[in-house]
Amino acid sequence: MISTNNFKTGITIQHDGNIYMVMEFQHVKPGKGPAFVRSKLRNLRTHGILDKTWRAGEKVAPAHIDKDKMSYLYAMGDTYVFMNNDTYEQVEIGEKSLEYQLSFIIEGMEVNVISFEGEILGVDIPEKVTLLVTHADPAVKGNTAQTATKDAIVETGFKLQVPLFVKEGDKIVVNTSTGKYDTRA
Repeated sequence: MISTNNFKTGITIQHDGNIYMVMEFQHVKPGKGPAFVRSKLRNLRTHGILDKTWRAGEKVAPAHIDKDKMSYLYAMGDTYVFMNNDTYEQVEIGEKSLEYQLSFIIEGMEVNVISFEGEILGVDIPEKVTLLVTHADPAVKGNTAQTATKDAIVETGFKLQVPLFVKEGDKIVVNTSTGKYDTRA
């Protein structure tokens, strides 16, 4: 059991039949009354956010999450096929579990497939990925009063803002947590 006093960002717990990852937590010791822990939890099955307040020292069950390094192979309708690089075992993951990550995954990319007691919850992608720009709007001359940006679309179909010097055919590094341009590759 894990005490709520020992919460850390990124740990996984079981609560009310669901699996949560602690995103944020704050220990609060009011002047009057007992201490408590305010937390923000992400449901690893539904990807929803839960704000929960715990009594200080309350015990919760830990959830042991397995991360297997796999390569993305191909899409087959609404399912996506990944292969374990060591055992060559293939797993299929539904589109619902990968909604946001699909904007950054390309064929052959290595990702961590997250599972809990055999149930596949989704994938963990690298913090930064290199993608090819397939379409970039032309730069508008004189549009430089602020840090000038334009629309671009990368090989996965993801649309983002990039600096004016980025053109079609360039490779750029994209931050997957924010979905924003980072640097040119």
